[in-house]
Amino acid sequence: MRIAIGLDTDGAFERTLARATRLREQGFRAMWSSQIFGPDTLTVLAMLGRELRDVDFGTAVVPVQPRHPSMLAAQARTVQEAIGGSLSLGIGLSHQVVVEGLWGISFDRPASYMHEYVSVLAPMLRGESVAVHGERVSAVAASAVGPKETRTPGLLIAALGPKMLEIAGSMTDGTVLWMTGRKTIASHISPLVREAAMKAGRPEPRVVCSLPIVVSDDVNAARERVNKEYALYATLPSYAAMLEREGASAPADVALVGSRSQVLEALDELALAGVSEFSGVPSGDAGERDAALEVLLEYASTH
Repeated sequence: MRIAIGLDTDGAFERTLARATRLREQGFRAMWSSQIFGPDTLTVLAMLGRELRDVDFGTAVVPVQPRHPSMLAAQARTVQEAIGGSLSLGIGLSHQVVVEGLWGISFDRPASYMHEYVSVLAPMLRGESVAVHGERVSAVAASAVGPKETRTPGLLIAALGPKMLEIAGSMTDGTVLWMTGRKTIASHISPLVREAAMKAGRPEPRVVCSLPIVVSDDVNAARERVNKEYALYATLPSYAAMLEREGASAPADVALVGSRSQVLEALDELALAGVSEFSGVPSGDAGERDAALEVLLEYASTH
């Protein structure tokens, strides 16, 4: 299981670059960042990649509704051309409260929408021409968008339900997860995405898991802070469904929270569950965050 780190790209770019540089110096070679309401993550990653040439970057995730697939493909191919490492383009459907409440875009039949979207995006990322006329997504392009010659970025979907996991396995390189526990990955995520990939004749899919991580001797206090910091996610239907499937009542129940040995054990369990890459999001005070980084690097060096 590869070890990566979650990178906060909010705020001034120089501070983001300083954080990423420190993480690179500590030994991290893969970093994932979310697109929420701050700076445009892909633009930030392009600038970071020009400075950190041996680091792989990924988005976890870019919401698809505000961006036509041809525009996103051109942007991703441009970022891939700009950076020294590899780009993994993680995309997702966001949430109904955001898509309809903030953007005024329909959230109707989200899995169907994603299927049409990927049917355009995936070939465009490979530099291929497309002619797709879907019910909600259409695109015609006779030649490659973005740079004419560049490596194809990886493509992953934030997939939790069966239909989305089928799309992820059969049409993309895999899935990128958030707030999803080890038992759910082992019994639900990993089997479904791998079965879909096998039926489609695709390579073994990537299962990228991102979770909060706190290394602390005061586990109860750490769990309370995690539950407070990530309380919003327990209210969003897709994540609430994954917590329920896990038998979890709160975010701390799926986060990696505990002593050094407990967190190392949890990382082993994620690997056994089928996770191919773990992206830790350190939480807690400065000492706990530093301890989390140390544990992640220790695991990476011994596995």
